[in-house]
Amino acid sequence: MNHSDLKSFLDEKVIQYNTLDFIASDPVQIPHLFSQKEDIEIAGFLSATIAWGNRTMIIRNSHKMMDLMGNAPYDFVMSHTEEDLERLESFVHRTYNAQDFAFFIKSLRNIYQNHNGLEAVFASKQEFQTMQQSISEFKKIFFEIPHQYRTQKHVSDPMNNSAAKRINMFLRWMVRQDNKGVDLGIWKTISPASLSCPLDVHSGNVARRLGLVTRKQNDGKAVAELDIKLREFDSIDPVKYDFALFGLGVFEGF
Repeated sequence: MNHSDLKSFLDEKVIQYNTLDFIASDPVQIPHLFSQKEDIEIAGFLSATIAWGNRTMIIRNSHKMMDLMGNAPYDFVMSHTEEDLERLESFVHRTYNAQDFAFFIKSLRNIYQNHNGLEAVFASKQEFQTMQQSISEFKKIFFEIPHQYRTQKHVSDPMNNSAAKRINMFLRWMVRQDNKGVDLGIWKTISPASLSCPLDVHSGNVARRLGLVTRKQNDGKAVAELDIKLREFDSIDPVKYDFALFGLGVFEGF
């Protein structure tokens, strides 16, 4: 396909998959449970953090996280006691365990108390047409309080050539202005033009089949390569094509 035909094909797939029907089978449903800004972003961040593996299990365990926080994530983060954190001991999602979950709660409280919240942290270091440096700075702040070294693996750093799939997905949820109602778009201080596609095995394989990515690994360099191509199709809303790439891979086996 030439550039024009490929853009038309992907635009059609965005229309097909960027619909409310997408929510029912995707962890984006978790932040949709809430109406308060802080609840939405905390629910989104936690559910995006465990978004690897079986999607049904991701959604089930994300709901469990919300249940353990009394379905009031911001209130739990800000007012939890050590006894409250002990309630989390039953939680595990693959290698993300109760100790990781408890640290995330403590770190989020530090971010809201001392850094004006998640949006402010991500917005503070954003650069033109990329959030990758901002994600790296976020990780530094997130782990500025005492923590177990093992927990660091649950927050990726693009400056170490990670694709940072889960954080890029979380940012898509929070930032992208979606007139179809899937992405929440509650953060107004970050431009959707700066977002990167949450590259995973499905979207990566499709991107290679379509000639959008030549790099074999799904890493930071592949994300940068895909960024360039998607911005050629739409410089204002490049990550809308995540719906096309993911839909083609997961639902159509493209």
